[in-house]
Amino acid sequence: MAWVYLFIAGIAEIGWALGMKYTEGFTKPVPTILTLAVMAISVVFLALAVKQLPLGTAYAVWTGIGTLGTVLLGIWLFNEPSDLIRMSCIGLIIVGIVGLKVVS
Repeated sequence: MAWVYLFIAGIAEIGWALGMKYTEGFTKPVPTILTLAVMAISVVFLALAVKQLPLGTAYAVWTGIGTLGTVLLGIWLFNEPSDLIRMSCIGLIIVGIVGLKVVS
């Protein structure tokens, strides 16, 4: 169950990272409230995951999922660059996440 909690925490991290873009520096009330709520969800599920998983592994996977999702959605939603070097780095993040899952 810990890995499920960690996955939910990672997805929520993507949500709050994207949400921050829409808060416009926390000046828009509705996006700000939603972003803060998703932040809380992310941290709660991370806390549940670290009850059973090693902290370093859980934190690295959590940030990896968040980074991966945020970068890919940034490319899709905001037309951020998607050159070969950037995509190769994303591939390395995926390898790291899978590697930590395999050894944990």
